[in-house]
Amino acid sequence: MIPKFVTKEEAVSVIKDFDTVVTSGFIGCGNPEGLEIALENRFLETGSPQNLTLFYVAGQGVGDERCVSRFGHEKLLGKIIAGHFNKAPKIGELITENKIQAYNVPQGALCQMLRDVAAHKPGVITKVGLKTFADPRIEGGKLNDITTEDIVKIIEIDGEEVLYYKAMNFNIALIKGTYSDEKGNVTLENEYVSTEVTSIAQAVHNCGGKVIVQVDKIVKGAFLDPKLVKVPGIYVDYVVEVTEPELSSPAYDLHYEPEIAGNIRVSEKTFTEIMPLNEKKIIARRATMELEKGSVANLGIGAAEYVSTIATEEGINDYMVLTVEAGPVGGIPQSGKRFGTSINADAILDQPYQFDFYDGGGLDICFLGLAQADQFGNLNVSKFGKKIAGCGGFISISQNAKKVVFCGTFTAKGLKIKIEDGKLSILNEGSTKKFVSHVQQITFSGDLARENNKPVLYITERAVFELKKEGLTLIEIAPGIDLQKDILDQMEFKPLIATPLKIMDERIFQENPMGIKNNKN
Repeated sequence: MIPKFVTKEEAVSVIKDFDTVVTSGFIGCGNPEGLEIALENRFLETGSPQNLTLFYVAGQGVGDERCVSRFGHEKLLGKIIAGHFNKAPKIGELITENKIQAYNVPQGALCQMLRDVAAHKPGVITKVGLKTFADPRIEGGKLNDITTEDIVKIIEIDGEEVLYYKAMNFNIALIKGTYSDEKGNVTLENEYVSTEVTSIAQAVHNCGGKVIVQVDKIVKGAFLDPKLVKVPGIYVDYVVEVTEPELSSPAYDLHYEPEIAGNIRVSEKTFTEIMPLNEKKIIARRATMELEKGSVANLGIGAAEYVSTIATEEGINDYMVLTVEAGPVGGIPQSGKRFGTSINADAILDQPYQFDFYDGGGLDICFLGLAQADQFGNLNVSKFGKKIAGCGGFISISQNAKKVVFCGTFTAKGLKIKIEDGKLSILNEGSTKKFVSHVQQITFSGDLARENNKPVLYITERAVFELKKEGLTLIEIAPGIDLQKDILDQMEFKPLIATPLKIMDERIFQENPMGIKNNKN
């Protein structure tokens, strides 16, 4: 049962043609970069292996040729099943050029797939994704013309429709840890998130596959704290020590930060900064007004991620506990290459547990990006022209949170604004309209939200919309904005307009803090 301690090259030599490979990681964190480089080099030098299927849960990579983009070679990769693609450009190219089969599946369902495969269950049963592009009656998660096989179908249980994904077979795990002892027990104490490494290892091992773990150090003659072991040695086949800093860092291009790994706590005052008054601050300020004391929340990327900054400025950080789909609960969520992590987190869960909480309606409110919305209240954040971003955790979070707040600018590409004397004016309109007649892909279903009486807001720098039974309704406009010229003329459809139509709170457009804590006490 003791695993072999080998080089990177020796480890990846066991990967065969047509194997299904599962990798760990979340954006820039926890990726087994050393193993991925070794696999890419083997293919470039020998032409082997070929026609791999790549399976991963969250988006992996930081937008360059590293991480899963190392699989991005024709013939090396034959199929991909994943949650997000935006940070893996070479993969995206292969998909759009019809050179590999590709499926986009909600992140929570992919987490469940790993655990269900480990338990030898027949597959994943979930309501997450109904009436979105994941629904087989719409697209079934298929991303291009050569992807024809159905991997999901509708079944009925006790009179209710659910999605069913048949269980897969996994051959290879490529995962990252911090330390391994001589029995192959692996800890993750210096990693920023534990993602789903335990579930990956269990699933691959129970399929009779090979589990390969990259670690920073093999510890000899010592015992690891059993409470810190996330991957027991009984799951592991090969351990590879990778010591190069650029390959072993817990996040790409960044030095180890113990406050993110949860190994120390630091003063949160260190991270307090005043955000300049711009369109993103306007949006985040209006969104922050939706917070109720004691809220459990999730923040997406883009304008939504600044809700945390505004809450700090307004002194109401204690009004909410922020969670991140990668696993952190509490603390200060991070962005960029640290996205998925938090400073001073109260807990760092495995990602599958986080999605159990999300899918079960544990979130009181979520703040997510607004990329494209239509007259039915549908939202698209996953596909734009030929660019495939993927849904990530968006569907699970938005479909199941008790209240949803979408945050984004009214138009994109070139928008310039001016704020003067408490009024907003548009200096240059964005060339891309975000409010369209029909979204290109349904990542959030307005119909399903209305059926479930879910409160949904769409907040921009100049207007606020609410999803009502009657349809998408304009409820607020910014001071200084012309209803016809700045709003209706910049939409592909005419929304319903509330009577009376309110003016957005004037404090949003002032330099000083809004003092919203006083209104909530």
